Amino acid sequence: MRSAIEDRVSRRKFEKEPITEQEKEKIVSLINQLNEVSGLTMAFLEDGSSAFQKLRKSYGLFTNVRSLILMKGKKEDKNLKEKIGYYGEDLILDITDLGLGTCWVGGTFDRDELTIDSGEELICVIVVGKVAAPSLREKMMRSAMHRKVKSIEERIISDQPLPQWVQNGMKAVLFAPSAKNTQKVMFKYQSNILSAQIADDYSMDLIDLGIAKKHFEQESEGKFEFGNGGIFHLK
Repeated sequence: MRSAIEDRVSRRKFEKEPITEQEKEKIVSLINQLNEVSGLTMAFLEDGSSAFQKLRKSYGLFTNVRSLILMKGKKEDKNLKEKIGYYGEDLILDITDLGLGTCWVGGTFDRDELTIDSGEELICVIVVGKVAAPSLREKMMRSAMHRKVKSIEERIISDQPLPQWVQNGMKAVLFAPSAKNTQKVMFKYQSNILSAQIADDYSMDLIDLGIAKKHFEQESEGKFEFGNGGIFHLK
């Protein structure tokens, strides 16, 4: 399994030292490549700390936040949220390979401090930076989440034994982050067709769908269609 899938954890405590110019350039290059492929308008913000400085928004969950990635795209994109999750997780895995920490943030930041174009929608942000030693709170949260990881059998419905390529993909799915650790994305393997879907009754659900699809693809040769219930096509 790709090491970044296992190494990636949501980090909320960062060092005061900002990322280096070389790291910034690499991240911006990755963002530009993904924007070109996806049609998204994700953007790196070197100092977005003002969006995390109001206690009423961040509730003390984050420490020393500085650099952000604005996860945004055109309002008319019907798959916008899913694309944000899919390409955003692609970006996070590459940033993890750089040795930096990240965290998806959906609501605990001040949107009024961030500027976007009128034709765009800001879905969420990703915080990124050098990681300090895990705080006690982070350790407790990580331990609690680890105990609650659902099994492969709880994440997929099948009418036949799972082939190895499906098992490989599902193992990676178990490492996929999800809002409030709900792990709601469900897979179906029926009549030799694999699909992925989610209830879509929470604002972050379609983001989680994109993230889960990306994780599955990392360990299985093929690609999902976009859309809730999208089908996987083997290469």
